[in-house]
Amino acid sequence: MAIHATLKQLQLFEAAARLGGVTRAAEEANLTQPAVSIQLKRLEETIGLGLFEQVGRKVALTEAGEVVLQHARAILEEFEALAAGVHELK
Repeated sequence: MAIHATLKQLQLFEAAARLGGVTRAAEEANLTQPAVSIQLKRLEETIGLGLFEQVGRKVALTEAGEVVLQHARAILEEFEALAAGVHELK
């Protein structure tokens, strides 16, 4: 099964998970809350599972969300390493 997620979706997902909500992730990314919500919804649709569940005023990761977060962080770290490696060549 191929997952067609964008780097931006993974970044926004990681931020929402780390910060405990879509609003804070939107603030960090300088985007509107609806724009972030749309991207996270598209990521969930791509994966085919819910990634967050509402717990009071905050969001919590589902089991699928925990798995995706682990891999999203690894992907983002690799992308940062790639950027650093290319920067060194310049």
